[in-house]
Amino acid sequence: MTAVILATACAVVYGTADFFGGLATRRTQVLAVVVLSQLAGLALILALLPLLPGAASAPALLWGLAAGLSGAAGLALFYRALATGVMSVVAPTTAVTSAALPVLFGLATGERPQFWALVGVALALGSVLLVSQDRSPAARGASGGLATALLAGAGFGGFFILLAMAPAEAGLWPLVGARLSSVTVVAAVALATRRALRPQAGALRVILAAGVLDMAANVLYLLAQREGLLSLVAVLVSLYPASTLLLARQVLGERLNAIQVTGVACALGAVALIAVA
Repeated sequence: MTAVILATACAVVYGTADFFGGLATRRTQVLAVVVLSQLAGLALILALLPLLPGAASAPALLWGLAAGLSGAAGLALFYRALATGVMSVVAPTTAVTSAALPVLFGLATGERPQFWALVGVALALGSVLLVSQDRSPAARGASGGLATALLAGAGFGGFFILLAMAPAEAGLWPLVGARLSSVTVVAAVALATRRALRPQAGALRVILAAGVLDMAANVLYLLAQREGLLSLVAVLVSLYPASTLLLARQVLGERLNAIQVTGVACALGAVALIAVA
């Protein structure tokens, strides 16, 4: 139950972070958003280290560094997809891919969830597909964004798997390694391509909010993964598009159709099934 609560909270925070990230990339170029948001997340994780101490070891930092590279690629692609596509299509598409890879990895490495938990996994993945069924004219023209969203999902899935490989006694140190590598790589790309990292007027607060929320969600994921099976935790985390969709509806006026509402209901049912299994 602890893992279910942490993973569900993680999904809510991830969805909110992604909404802010999508807004920021509509005002400022992607690399600036990624670098500045990642720096904000790094500041948060360094502040949290004394509260959740762990053993700083080479394996913890190395797995974190690898996870950071995968996550940075996924984040840059995801923000690009959000900036050029429709939030209510991009977010669910990314979520399905990012959930499927850890589920397959978990099952391949010997995880055996109970029957009703597996039913919940199937229902969760189906719910994400349902909430992606946006039939608006803008969504029908978003095929390019879909391809980018799939690649972003692969990056996030790799992030979840690699982070889960870090020693449990490492505390938050894998996230420190992950954030250091992601900031370094993205900043190097920005310098190599001579991209300005100065945000547009009014965008900095949104970028910082996205970075802090993203790191908070990472912490929740790490704690949830240590309490439960990767194949179940990753699926619950993949339900984050629900909060993205709700915020997009309230703030941007994007409307949910009947199929998407059904998908949200299925997502709630999936959480319940996994919780009672």
